[in-house]
Amino acid sequence: MSFEQPRAPIVIDRVLPDPSIVRALLVRGAPYWTVQRYVKNLSEMAALSDAGKRGRKDRPMFIAPWFRGNWAYDEPLVEGAEAFLEHQGFRDAAQQMFEGGIIVPQIVYVNLNPPIAQVDPGHVDIPAFRGIDRTCFPVWLLATMLKSGLFDPWYVPSVTAVAWYYEGEGGGFTYWPDGRDRSPISRPCISNSAVVGDNDHMYHCIEAVGPDERTLPKGLTLNSQLCWSGDGWEVVEQEEVRARYAFEEVRVSVSWKAQVFATPEQQALYHSHEDDLTLDEVVDAFLADLAAKGTPIAPPADPLHDPDFIEALTA
Repeated sequence: MSFEQPRAPIVIDRVLPDPSIVRALLVRGAPYWTVQRYVKNLSEMAALSDAGKRGRKDRPMFIAPWFRGNWAYDEPLVEGAEAFLEHQGFRDAAQQMFEGGIIVPQIVYVNLNPPIAQVDPGHVDIPAFRGIDRTCFPVWLLATMLKSGLFDPWYVPSVTAVAWYYEGEGGGFTYWPDGRDRSPISRPCISNSAVVGDNDHMYHCIEAVGPDERTLPKGLTLNSQLCWSGDGWEVVEQEEVRARYAFEEVRVSVSWKAQVFATPEQQALYHSHEDDLTLDEVVDAFLADLAAKGTPIAPPADPLHDPDFIEALTA
């Protein structure tokens, strides 16, 4: 599959028989951290989305009130997350999308979006490679590796189901099932429904949440949190409450991710680590590719954090 033609997504109209359990999970899993904690600066953000290209490099990165928490990673981290991690409908859709294969549910995370204008023009999810994944390496590197096409032999395919729990204004889901050069689909935020997609290759984004007139909390940092107060949500920065929201004002989406192995041999290779990539191999491949394209650069001393190196690859 490719960014021009990702695998066709599948809609699930009813995810949970009792969607009220989501509220208990949300409270149990609080507090939640800003999703931008994955990136350290605008250079890293620009590697993920065009949203990072809007700011000036001499200004601090704008931190949006967009929060996230992990409910499962290989195993449940929050009591009750099994309802999503072991969801048979997600697994069945994944097998249909990938025409069989071995589906290994791995991650469940939740996004919480208080009222906010649309800030993301579209992005793809964070991929994984044998030896290089989000547990040890920054997400800008993983996204750039997939977009480069240089590391496809090591890519570990994944499938994502995104389910929504929100009945307020806005909060729709825009996605490009036929590539960014074709018309997107705008799906309303239908509570307890889901779209199962090839989100490593299918661009997608959250539409504006809430009414047209909204006030954003100011002065957020990468340490800001969304906390449960007992009767609603509070945005907290250094023990100071910057904003309060009723439960119903916050758009909730739950994402399920599974690894996909075409054969038992591919799954065994992944677990054996016999063909894992190293960071040195990745950097060498990037440098060679830049040189071949007529834009050679000097080897970076700190490739994971060098903004010139990151910007050269993003360009």
